[in-house]
Amino acid sequence: MRKYFAMVICAAMLMGMGCQSESKGKFNGSKGEVKLLTLDPGHFHAALVQMYMYDQVDPTVNVYAPEGDDVKMHLEKIERYNTRAERPTSWNEQLYTGEDFLEKMILEQKGNVVVLAGNNGKKTGYVKAAVDAGINVLSDKPMAIDGKSFKLLEQTLDSAAENGVMVYDIMTERSEINNELQRVLVGMPELFGEMEKGTPEDPAITKESVHHFFKYVSGEPLRRPEWYFDVKQQGEGIVDVTTHLVDLVQCTVKPEQEIDYQNDIKFTSARRWATKISRDKYRLVTGKEDYPAFLQKDIVNDTLHVYSNGEMNYQLDGVNCRVSVVWNFMAEVGTEGTGDTHYSVVKGTKSNIEIRQGAEQGYKPMLYVVSKGSDAEAFEATLRASLKSIEKQYPGLDIRKVSGNEWQVVIPSAVVKTHEMRFSSVMKVYLDYLKQGEIPAWERSHLKSKYYTTTKAFELAR
Repeated sequence: MRKYFAMVICAAMLMGMGCQSESKGKFNGSKGEVKLLTLDPGHFHAALVQMYMYDQVDPTVNVYAPEGDDVKMHLEKIERYNTRAERPTSWNEQLYTGEDFLEKMILEQKGNVVVLAGNNGKKTGYVKAAVDAGINVLSDKPMAIDGKSFKLLEQTLDSAAENGVMVYDIMTERSEINNELQRVLVGMPELFGEMEKGTPEDPAITKESVHHFFKYVSGEPLRRPEWYFDVKQQGEGIVDVTTHLVDLVQCTVKPEQEIDYQNDIKFTSARRWATKISRDKYRLVTGKEDYPAFLQKDIVNDTLHVYSNGEMNYQLDGVNCRVSVVWNFMAEVGTEGTGDTHYSVVKGTKSNIEIRQGAEQGYKPMLYVVSKGSDAEAFEATLRASLKSIEKQYPGLDIRKVSGNEWQVVIPSAVVKTHEMRFSSVMKVYLDYLKQGEIPAWERSHLKSKYYTTTKAFELAR
């Protein structure tokens, strides 16, 4: 594999000599100017990028992948979008399969933006090959899963910035409405006060996420590829889903501000543990009868041990933060349709802004404001005034008093975006950056800092 990547990267460098200088400023927002490439789509997120059409994006998409179930499932999802009754898409997928799929994509240069969502162990090499060829990158997380891949990613990002190639990752959780409003309210000193610093034992920011290997997506049981359960290919939980949580922490502590990860980030501790998956459960989620050879290293007493769970405690710009992720196999009986859950709190001197998604909330995320003052009536007036100030952007917000010092922010369904819809939001941001000709410096620094944080936590946990 190393030899193959070396050949591809050499080819990319030769191709890139003629195209990198043209990359910056080559987009102006015109119809069909963005020509998508899809590379080795092993995760359903690659299809969700194409859930809707965009005027700026050409409907013909060239797909390069090895033969197998992954690419078949990807094309089936695209076909369902094309044939659905409501807002059908009109994507024209052009498929190339073969062992030289990566080299073929680089040499043919049929597109100017490559979408990556699949095997995370290969992803950093894919990013480098694309960047060296002058191809812009829109990648699913994580873009690095250990210290070695982070170093390669860091070098690649520096090269991309120098040559006008835009690398961006798909941070869908930024546009989840509760996360979005939490950041907005934290930015209101009259309501929130100043952010507390907290301690490692009692952090100022806590973000916890619970996920499930078996779940439903777009009304259908999600089929996981076998490599998804191999931490050598997928990455451990502490470098995977935590990417979203670390990103949200960064956007809260340093909103649209550059981060110097070497000086702004300091670690206290990190840990990881395994989710145990029986042979029957494995068969249910993959459709395969038995564990493959590459998972034998992780089998104990005929049970697969996946290190999908992790916790990190660190300081960002002096603010103590805790990020954790848990992967269960399936949601509890009676809650199968609830999907993943999330808890988040940001502590200020005047109030805490919390997101809760447990049984009390019907396993749906809800936003709460908890006052630290004694005058509840005055605080409620401030809260109403704060929401009034953002009603143009977020129409229909209301509050419901829960207790003496606690209110729920009632969010109308009209401003809520589903998980699938949020991929469109990311795509629109990225297309706008392409039109502008560059990704802002703060975004680039957040990208680098985020993967430093997750991969450093991985090293400490081991």
